[in-house]
Amino acid sequence: MASDGRHALITGSSRGIGRGIVLARAAERIKIAILYSQRERTLRRIVVTAIGILMTMCAATAHADVVTDWNQIAIDILKAANISVNPWSRSMAMVHVAMSDAINTVQGRYASYTAKLPAAPNASAEAAAVSAARHVLIQLVPAQRAKIDEAYADSLARLPDGTAKNDGIVLGERVAALVQADRSTDATNAPNTYRPITMPGVWIPTQPPSFAEYAQAKPWGMKRADQFRPGPPPPLSSALYARDYNETKDLGGAKSVTRTTLQTEAVRFWTTGNFLPSWNQVARQLSAAKGLGLAENARLFALVNMGIANNYICDWDAKFHYNRWRPVTAIRNGDQDGNDATERDAGWTPLNATPMHPEYPSSAAIVAGVASGVLESVFGTGSLPILTVTDSADSRLQRQFNSIGQMAEEQRMVRIWGGIHFRNSLEVSEQMGRKLAEHLLSNIMTPVR
Repeated sequence: MASDGRHALITGSSRGIGRGIVLARAAERIKIAILYSQRERTLRRIVVTAIGILMTMCAATAHADVVTDWNQIAIDILKAANISVNPWSRSMAMVHVAMSDAINTVQGRYASYTAKLPAAPNASAEAAAVSAARHVLIQLVPAQRAKIDEAYADSLARLPDGTAKNDGIVLGERVAALVQADRSTDATNAPNTYRPITMPGVWIPTQPPSFAEYAQAKPWGMKRADQFRPGPPPPLSSALYARDYNETKDLGGAKSVTRTTLQTEAVRFWTTGNFLPSWNQVARQLSAAKGLGLAENARLFALVNMGIANNYICDWDAKFHYNRWRPVTAIRNGDQDGNDATERDAGWTPLNATPMHPEYPSSAAIVAGVASGVLESVFGTGSLPILTVTDSADSRLQRQFNSIGQMAEEQRMVRIWGGIHFRNSLEVSEQMGRKLAEHLLSNIMTPVR
């Protein structure tokens, strides 16, 4: 199993020097308590782990900047507006591309994604980034304007007044307008005209598929959505298909006796609400630990979120091209696939609710591949300080990982343990995500100097 399932009852990331001091003092008090404690060794190890988490949070506070601040603000705003999955990924990419372009119009470290504006070296890069994020979010979720403006006022209050700040505010608004114009024709708001595959008179489920229009949407930094479309899934008659069929049937059923308790726990944690924010959470932790500069941070978060947004375009292109059936359909029709090694289970149901879109490829695995590809390009592939992911709905629930790859592996495997994907789909999708990451890293927001 990719994770040992450790949970810590500590909430997510923090901001502000005041809270950092409080956390540092709390960690110090815990250390003093350990010196005088005569309790058993097991309890001592638990407390030491808590200290490590507290100190990680202190480090994150010390190195926070407007990019990481507005990463969390954007996530909170989108959650309040009940925006998720495909539109969520588009929104986060827009916010971070706008911040990166605003910062680099001032600092000139990386190429801009949108049309270039004249360099503004005397403007405040922080004010430009905050202004850009604000204006993008207001356009995307106008109903949340009061919360957005409250965060905006708080961010600006921390910056020194003057011409640089004022120029940065104006610059950020201009950059936001360019990003909005670029995405105004991306076809993500096109009508969902998916045509069900059926025969006259034959009943099919009547709930429309989720965001089928994204299959024709404009990707980020790519020529077209099918640029990295994988080859077809394995034939139903193949040994590879039988292998995957029986693995998912065995491990992913609601009544599976093979799946472990820890695997079930992992499936429950990795809901749709946690997949996407998790990569932003660990990016903030890794950025803080390494102390990335403002422009480096802006590029990192822009590429991570552009990659995630591309997943929902490139994956949907392939999904609706191949229209591969989900395990629940396959396993209940195992006697009709022409494969003697796939025994039908008429009453089989998956542990996870089956998403309303085709099986191949896997969105979760593509996200894991593209996000880990971008992050590993900056932070490496080895062991790292413990990465902690907090549940978006219940901050008491967390999962911890020793590396980026370990987290990505668990995100892939829960789709088998949950009964909604086949292994080959996950393997193909992870490589697809890696290709997306390599393309962005090589072609988008490249270093200028």
